[in-house]
Amino acid sequence: MSKIDEKKEYIGLLKSYMSIIVAFILAIGAGVSKLYLAQDINLLFWIGICFIVGFMFIFLLIAKKVHKEIELLRDMKD
Repeated sequence: MSKIDEKKEYIGLLKSYMSIIVAFILAIGAGVSKLYLAQDINLLFWIGICFIVGFMFIFLLIAKKVHKEIELLRDMKD
C-alpha cells in the first residue's frame, strides 16, 4: 500500500470516529434535554452536560487532525 493510500485510509478512519462522536453527542443531548424539559435537573443532567462538552472538545481535536492530514496529503501529491 502506498503512502497516499495509507493517508486516505487514516483520514477515513478519523472521519468514522467523528461520526461516532456526533452520534454520542446527539444521544446524550436527547437525554439531557428530556431531563431539562421534565424539570429534573440533578447530578445526571450535569454529568450529561459535561460529557457533551467533552465530546465536543474531542470532536474539535479530531477535526483539526483531519485537516492537518489532508494538508499533508495535498503536499504529498505535489
